[in-house]
Amino acid sequence: MPQRARIRNVALALLGAALLARKHSYHGPLEGAVLAWGGNVAASFALYFAAVHATARWRRPRLAAAGLTLAAVEAFELTNGFGVMANVYDPLDLVANAAGVALALLVDLLTTRAFLSPRPA
Repeated sequence: MPQRARIRNVALALLGAALLARKHSYHGPLEGAVLAWGGNVAASFALYFAAVHATARWRRPRLAAAGLTLAAVEAFELTNGFGVMANVYDPLDLVANAAGVALALLVDLLTTRAFLSPRPA
């Protein structure tokens, strides 16, 4: 994997983590939705880019990353934080997790050419 792709993956994973950490700072018209599901979208987004980085040498890295990420975040929801972390179950969290993975996959596809293609000399 080219260095620029690694940097992109780490930067986008950190962006997702930063959005997760800052979700309580948002005070706008969608405040309720952001507080309820923004963390799910942000965490799923961040985990996807960590997973796609880890699966880069696999046959289908995007598919593997999306599947593993979705399995992890949905398992977290369904087991109430794996029994270790505090979590409030909301069925729409499952949809928000899938939306975060879908958004990450879209961003991955849209930015791949810019970050993976060789630079012109």
